[in-house]
Amino acid sequence: MKTNVTQVMVDEHKLILRMIALVEKNTELLEQGKFHNWKFYLDAVDFIRNYADRFHHAKEEDVLFVELINNGMPEKQSPIEAMHMEHDQGRAHVRALEEAAQKSLDGETGQTAIIAESAKVYAALLRWHIEKEDDILYPLAERVLPEEVRARMLNAYGSAEAKTPGLEDKYRKLVESYEQQATA
Repeated sequence: MKTNVTQVMVDEHKLILRMIALVEKNTELLEQGKFHNWKFYLDAVDFIRNYADRFHHAKEEDVLFVELINNGMPEKQSPIEAMHMEHDQGRAHVRALEEAAQKSLDGETGQTAIIAESAKVYAALLRWHIEKEDDILYPLAERVLPEEVRARMLNAYGSAEAKTPGLEDKYRKLVESYEQQATA
């Protein structure tokens, strides 16, 4: 039996999707004039940057994608190039979301439409992106990566996680806190 080297990413996607669900729900309320917690959006940006991007994407981009390339997948005109492009697109939407939420927190009016648009586009992009990774790229990786690289990959994931002790727990608690507020 092969060592699974993508399950850790699938599991991390679950927490990311929980945050995306909160972003979608709160943005719907924002558009109805029923939500004005600008700090939530800044917390979501923090989660996206530190958990989804630095913690999660670091494993994908620095370990999984590298091993796929080393084992025959082309870097250009390939699923890897598409994933990198979508990561970059997501970062642009997050910057716009952060800027508008910070302006709103500082008392500037007229940012609601920018927050809503940035949040909705980012959430849709990320849902589609995660679906492609979970349903296409990761199963492909499990089929093509040889057993001899898998232990090294898991060690590299562990090393990446060790650089940010407590980070996953911190963001899980953040998501849980906002989920509790949403159901209160």
